[in-house]
Amino acid sequence: MSAASLKVSTSSRPGSRLAVEVAVPAERCQASYEEAINRLSRNVNLPGFRKGKVPRTVLVQQLGALRIRANALETLVDSIWRDALEQETIEALGQPELSGGFEELLESFKPGEGLTVTLETDVAPTPKLKSTKGLKAEAESVSYDPARVDEMLEQSRRQLATVVPVEGRKAEKGDIAVVGFKGTYSDDGSEIEGGTADSMDVDLEHGRMIPGFIEGVVGMAVGDCKTVECQFPDDYPKEDARGRQANFEIELKDLKTRELPALDDAFAKQASEQESLADLRSDLEKRLKDDAERRSRSNRHDALLGALVEQLEVELPESLIQQEVRNLVEQTAGQFAQQGMDVKSLFTPELVRNLMESSRPEAEERLRRSLALTALADSEKLVVEDADVDAKLAEVKQQLSGERDIDPERLRQAVLDDLLQDKLLGWLEENSTITEKAPAAAEDEAKPTAKKSAAKKTTAKATTTKKASTTKTKTAKSDPADADA
Repeated sequence: MSAASLKVSTSSRPGSRLAVEVAVPAERCQASYEEAINRLSRNVNLPGFRKGKVPRTVLVQQLGALRIRANALETLVDSIWRDALEQETIEALGQPELSGGFEELLESFKPGEGLTVTLETDVAPTPKLKSTKGLKAEAESVSYDPARVDEMLEQSRRQLATVVPVEGRKAEKGDIAVVGFKGTYSDDGSEIEGGTADSMDVDLEHGRMIPGFIEGVVGMAVGDCKTVECQFPDDYPKEDARGRQANFEIELKDLKTRELPALDDAFAKQASEQESLADLRSDLEKRLKDDAERRSRSNRHDALLGALVEQLEVELPESLIQQEVRNLVEQTAGQFAQQGMDVKSLFTPELVRNLMESSRPEAEERLRRSLALTALADSEKLVVEDADVDAKLAEVKQQLSGERDIDPERLRQAVLDDLLQDKLLGWLEENSTITEKAPAAAEDEAKPTAKKSAAKKTTAKATTTKKASTTKTKTAKSDPADADA
C-alpha cells in the first residue's frame, strides 16, 4: 500500500510537539496482519511441523490471536509512521509516542477494518524574535592594568628560581619548609584522614594550607617541634571537616628558599622567546591589552545575547533539551578524562543523574541563545560567503596539520557556524546600544591567555576526537596564563 493512500492530518502541541493523525485503510490493516502470520510461520518452531510449513489454524491456536495482532500492529505503526513523515515532509526529532499507548490501540485494531493512529513527536522549533534592532545591553569593560606586567615577571622569576638551603635563620614567609606533621580534630581527638605526613614540602605562602598552619610554621627553626591550632574553612571540600578546629603536631625538618634570577636580558631569554627585557615587557603589555579587549568583547557579546534572548519566542522540545544536557555531561566527563581521572568509576549512575539535573538550566540557556542567533540570521538575511569559509578552513587545517580522525564535513560546518556567529554578533553590536556597568570584584578577573591558540573555539567543536586542539608550549615562557599558577 503506497504512502499516498494514507489520510494524514497534523496539529500542534505545546513544547514544540506535533500530533500526527493517520487514517489507515482497512486493506492495509489486513495486509499487515497477513504479513505477520507469514513472518511468524517462517520463524516459529512447532513439534511435528517443518519450519515455514505450520498450518494457519495451528499457528493461531499455538501463538494466540492477540500475539499475532500485536506483531502486526507493531509493524503497521512503524510503516505508516515512515510513510507519513515522507508524505507530509515532517522533520521529527527522535521516535514518536503513541497517543493513548500501544495497549489501547491494540484493543481497537481489527484486521480488515480501518484504524486511526495518532502519534506525537518533537519537531524542530520555529524561533521568532519580537525585535532585532535597537536592543539595549549593559556590559562590563575590562581595562588593561600595567601592574600585571610586573606581577607576571615576578611569577616567572619564581618559576625559574633556584632552590637553596637556608642556614642560620628561622622560617619566613616565602620559604619552602620540609615538615612532618600529624593532625587531629580538637573536638574528639580523632585523626584527620589525610592529615599526616612524614616529610612534605610546604610553600610558606598564604592560602597554601588551611588557616593557621602556615602561620604556625613561620618562626620555627630546623629541628623545632610545636603544636599548631588550625580551623578548617566552612567551604572545605571534605564535608566532615568543614568548620572544625584541629591541632597539628609539626616538626620542621629542613628549610629552603628560592634564589630569584636577576631581572635582566638573560632572564628574558630564559623565560621567553624575547631577546631583551624591554622586548619581553613590550610583548607582555601587548598580550595583556589584547586579552583585555578580548574579554571586553566577550562581555559585550554575552550581554547582547542576553538581550536578544529576551526578544525570543520559542518552545523548547524536550528531546533537544535532553540532547543538550547529554552534551554538557559528556563535556564534563571529557574534561575529567583529560585530567587523568577514571571516568568509568567516577561517573556512577547517581552522579550522572545529578549532573543531568543540574545541567538542565545551562542546556536550556544554550539552546535559547543558539535559536535566537538562528532567528536573527533568518530575519536579517545574514549569511557567510563560501570564499570566507574556504579561507578560514584553510587556516584551521594548517593549524590542525598534526591532528588525525578529523571529519572534513564536520570541520567545514564548524568553521561556517563560527564565522556566522561572529558576523551575527558584529551585526548586533552595530545595531544595539551597549552601556558600561561597574566592574566586578577583583577576584573575578580572569587570567589572560598569551600563547597563540592553535585554533579558536571552532577547532575544538570540529575535531571528531573531542579533544582540545590547542597545545601549550614551553614551561614559564612568560605566558600570562601561567602567571598566577
